[in-house]
Amino acid sequence: MQGLFQEDSIYVTFYFEDGDGDIGREGNAGANNVFFTDTRSGSLDNSFGIPYIPPQGSSNGVEGTVEILLFSTCCIYSTGQDPCTPATTQPYDSVVYEIYMIDRAGNESNRIQTPAITLICD
Repeated sequence: MQGLFQEDSIYVTFYFEDGDGDIGREGNAGANNVFFTDTRSGSLDNSFGIPYIPPQGSSNGVEGTVEILLFSTCCIYSTGQDPCTPATTQPYDSVVYEIYMIDRAGNESNRIQTPAITLICD
């Protein structure tokens, strides 16, 4: 369901590998490092911070699974109707997010996409 006020949500889970082992923020410092772009508009929709992940074993690389709670977004209508308003002609919309990470050295990861997420537009 679409919404402005955290009315609905979905968990997005993805796997990562970082050969240099420099993913995540150290302490409370640092900016967000996981980014979600709404492919309908191409605009950055959400960003999150992954905490520091200590190196594993002797090779310094890290890998893991990230699970992030995303709150609902607004329907974008092909008719030009204002987003986030109850649907008059389009009962559903779908959103695909492009996700990428940036490590502490500023390197950007490969980009992945979520499957289409269906939004109820009322």
